[in-house]
Amino acid sequence: MPDRGGGPSGPRIKVGRPSRRVRNLLLTLGILAVLAMLFVMFAGFWTDWLWYRSVNYSSVFTRTLWTKIGLFTVFGLLMSAAVGVNIWLAHRLRPPLSAMSMEQQSLDRYRMSIAPYKKWILLAITALVGLIAGASASGQWRTWMLWVNGTSFGQTDAQFKMDIAFYMFDLPWYRFLLGFGFAAAVLGLIAAALTHYLYGGLRITTPGSRATAAATGHLSVLLGIFVALKAVAYWFDRYGLVVKSGDLKNADNWVGLRYVDANAYLPAKTILFCIAVICAVLFFATLWRRTWQLPLIGFGLMVLSALLIGGLYPAIVQQFQVKPNEQAKETPYIKKNIDATREAYGIADVKPEDYADKDDAKQDPKDLRAAADTTASYRLNDPNIVSPSFQQLQQERKYYQFPTTLDVDRYKGQDTIIGLRELDLDRVDKRNWINQHFIYTHGYGAVAAKGTDIEKGSEGTPDFTSSGLPTTGDFPKDYQQRIYFGEKTTQYSIVGGPQKELDYEQAGGQKTYSYTGKGGIDLSNPINRAAYAAVFSEPQILYSGAIGEGSEILYNRTPKERVEAVAPWLTIDGDAYPAVIGGKVQWIVDAYTTSNGYPYSSRTTLGDTTADSLTDDDSQRAVLAQENRVNYIRNSVKATVDAYDGTVSLYEWDEKDPVLKTWKKAFPGTVKAKSEIPAELKEHLRYPQDMFKVQRELLSTYHVTSATQFYNASDVWQVPNDPTSKGDTAVPPYYLSLRMPGDSGQKFSLTSTYTPSGRPHLASYMAVDADANSKDYGSIRLLRVKGDNVDGPVQWQSKLSSRGDVQEFTRNAETSKSNMLFGNLLAVPMNDDFLYVEPIYVQGSSAQYPLLKKVAVSYGGETAFEDNLTEALNKVFGANGEEPKEPEEPADPGEEPGTEEPKDPTVEKAFDDAQKAYEKGQEALKDGDLAEYAKAMDELEKALERGRAAREKEGGSGGD
Repeated sequence: MPDRGGGPSGPRIKVGRPSRRVRNLLLTLGILAVLAMLFVMFAGFWTDWLWYRSVNYSSVFTRTLWTKIGLFTVFGLLMSAAVGVNIWLAHRLRPPLSAMSMEQQSLDRYRMSIAPYKKWILLAITALVGLIAGASASGQWRTWMLWVNGTSFGQTDAQFKMDIAFYMFDLPWYRFLLGFGFAAAVLGLIAAALTHYLYGGLRITTPGSRATAAATGHLSVLLGIFVALKAVAYWFDRYGLVVKSGDLKNADNWVGLRYVDANAYLPAKTILFCIAVICAVLFFATLWRRTWQLPLIGFGLMVLSALLIGGLYPAIVQQFQVKPNEQAKETPYIKKNIDATREAYGIADVKPEDYADKDDAKQDPKDLRAAADTTASYRLNDPNIVSPSFQQLQQERKYYQFPTTLDVDRYKGQDTIIGLRELDLDRVDKRNWINQHFIYTHGYGAVAAKGTDIEKGSEGTPDFTSSGLPTTGDFPKDYQQRIYFGEKTTQYSIVGGPQKELDYEQAGGQKTYSYTGKGGIDLSNPINRAAYAAVFSEPQILYSGAIGEGSEILYNRTPKERVEAVAPWLTIDGDAYPAVIGGKVQWIVDAYTTSNGYPYSSRTTLGDTTADSLTDDDSQRAVLAQENRVNYIRNSVKATVDAYDGTVSLYEWDEKDPVLKTWKKAFPGTVKAKSEIPAELKEHLRYPQDMFKVQRELLSTYHVTSATQFYNASDVWQVPNDPTSKGDTAVPPYYLSLRMPGDSGQKFSLTSTYTPSGRPHLASYMAVDADANSKDYGSIRLLRVKGDNVDGPVQWQSKLSSRGDVQEFTRNAETSKSNMLFGNLLAVPMNDDFLYVEPIYVQGSSAQYPLLKKVAVSYGGETAFEDNLTEALNKVFGANGEEPKEPEEPADPGEEPGTEEPKDPTVEKAFDDAQKAYEKGQEALKDGDLAEYAKAMDELEKALERGRAAREKEGGSGGD
């Protein structure tokens, strides 16, 4: 035996074993660590089950869970078998030991080292690949459910005449099976080859035969299986051509066959399928012939054919047949793409109508003025701007908050701005665990204001129809005002136990409350407490005395989060909005069924298509998509979430959608029939914004139905940037009650505009009937503007900003240290032209919220910039019997609407000097000259003081 000590000159080093006490301690700690890990895993599973049971959607949890378990088990075992059986078979077919070459002598050391552990190594390898394959397969539960429950579309594709359901539900599953088969074949082949090499069945450096007959036959069968799968893949690739993304001139998101696909790739795939079948047969024949000569020749021919037939030949067809006459060649396929895309996005019936074809005869200004009053209800309170007004005037306590962008709804026939007074835990004075999770648990009340008016006699504040704490006004007196579930409630709360909650505060003191809803999970059970302590990493849940009999925990509290959890197969609209219905505050959430497998339909990216200036400012308004790239969408489900107890209800909306029918078969009983929608709820349902934005983006190109015109891109539109936003973001669509041309009255609508690609003028106007009770709900109208004489939004805004009266108003606002804010620019079609209306707000340095100070109106080339809408309309249409003309100097932005600025030359001179001093100071500051800046500020102050003194002398307000 060799010396394993310290060497001839060194002593042996004796390493002692740990004591029994240490070994027992380490063993105990290891067992505890494993138990802790297992309990954390159990806690996640158990709390999920409790949550789904609390919202009465336990069937969603169990069906999804069992489907995942089934897929994991079946495909994990199949992969384990594919690898394990091939290792076992290769070991069993090993050649007998004989005189060994140098190669085999070197391998013998490895064989001897693993010999005692062969079974364990085999189990470890098969378990590892099985776990990985099973985990991957369990992620395909949606694909499996769509395949098993698939519902026919009753429509066929334009190429193969297969039902659309084949591409939407069947083909994705077949592709997964093929991918799994390839993985199993390759792993099995690698495992078998390594085993044969280790045990002498394959030889690399040894002279003579490189493989035994057994190894040759075994590996040939595996290669034959691989090639046979490739043949099946070639066959399905034929169908895949109709859902394949590609490039076509002026169509970046093209999907479907082109000329080269139909006339080169399609026959090539068929030929390659036949070659692959023959090649697979040759590999299988090796079992009898015991030679790889023919199958290798066949495999080489298949690879060469794939390069020539599948690559070179289509390139030749594209270069020499298509490019010289591309328009004529591609026209039939473009038409198929146009028809499929319009059908898949629900815009098949949309046809542009020619509009703004003005009559040369002068229209009566009085008739136009009268028409302006009845054409639309002009929203002067921009929900994206007046949120600070809600916050300042209706917050009541600093730990409440309103959303950054308020919502638009209808109450008593009036367009209404609404927001919920939700909890803002970041502004609680004493932030500790009890306060954050037991005391401050809910918001209180829905606040609403008229969308079209400001409060009479005010300086420009909204006219609230429901306000106060508790709120009073147009809403029912006894409606449930407590907001436990909202867009801002992202933390868990523990309610209903011995610890009382803060309900709300008034001058008389605090009101306390104890939750009585059904939306929580019981914490009186010690197992539940331990599970939630682990899930939320909060040990106090386990032992806190604030938790006792009746305590419940509320979590997953945002409306979109709850709907997504109970319907994980839906894509959720970015804008959940509240409504007071049946004595309760209900969140209304629009949800979509989507797919990216509709044949010939062009794809779009939901995250990009639904982005605009509002989502850019508020990430909570972003769509929650199951798949971001889609080419089919339907608003199939309307959902509600009770703001008090969190109850989630899903209602069928699109009764014809085959995708929804498929998911209803997969999860029976989860979606209620459309007939069960309460009448009061239906009054508040509307056409969803994200659906509209997707259709808006597609219609910018696919309003064209002529393949020739589509190819030439001679009539491409674009969604203009928001002229009131600083960034290059799309203008958001606006909800507005208006009367479209040809209609008898106003309808609640969702509207937007287009400009020609690369041009500023107005190209088209898009509006959809957004009233769920209307017989024309969902009907989209496109008004195509003839000529280029109507300004687009950015062009109109630029012209407005360059007017003398607007610039003077802006300078005065800046001089008085106020910010000028442009509100929503509303475009309304009226009498073969467009009426633009835009509210303008001023937010001073002392005021924390914007005040409506001006309204800009434009029609027929005439623009007015007045203190209120009535005056602006009168000015534009010459309602006082005068021709419209450029307005005189505007009122100072600090004045109330309706006041007139005195025309004292001393005042004008003073403010001119102030403006010059301000500009001089800004230049000095830019140059870093602080002394000159201080001098300019001193001149500014003196000029303002002269102006104030002159105004006071004339009886003016003198406010700055």
